[in-house]
Amino acid sequence: MSIPTIILVADDEPLVRDIIEAVLEEGGYAVRLTSSGAEALLESTDEPLRALITDVNPGCGPSGWDVARRARELNQTLPVIYMTGDSGYEWPSPGVPNSLLLIKPFAPSQLVTAISSLSIEAHADRAMEDPAPE
Repeated sequence: MSIPTIILVADDEPLVRDIIEAVLEEGGYAVRLTSSGAEALLESTDEPLRALITDVNPGCGPSGWDVARRARELNQTLPVIYMTGDSGYEWPSPGVPNSLLLIKPFAPSQLVTAISSLSIEAHADRAMEDPAPE
């Protein structure tokens, strides 16, 4: 089974989406951009995702917290990265487990590192769930 390469990005700021798209595509990922939580919910059911990157407030509709919870219902080990320009002191409470929060502005390298780190953890979690072949 091959690992999906599509990363779903939900953010209502076009400049932020464009920067993230450029960074991720340079890293070899396919990117699907959405400008709201509602769009992200629809996209998260379309095909397997490598990761979800969502603003805490991604535009109209559901919050980033809601988008992540729905995505995790579909894939329990999906790496989730939240972004916010606000204080992130409360994020562990509404956030899904094994996720990360990046405070805007952040360096592009932080995003790539976060995806790599969470992807490794998710892969290890899936390996532990799957029994070894006999």
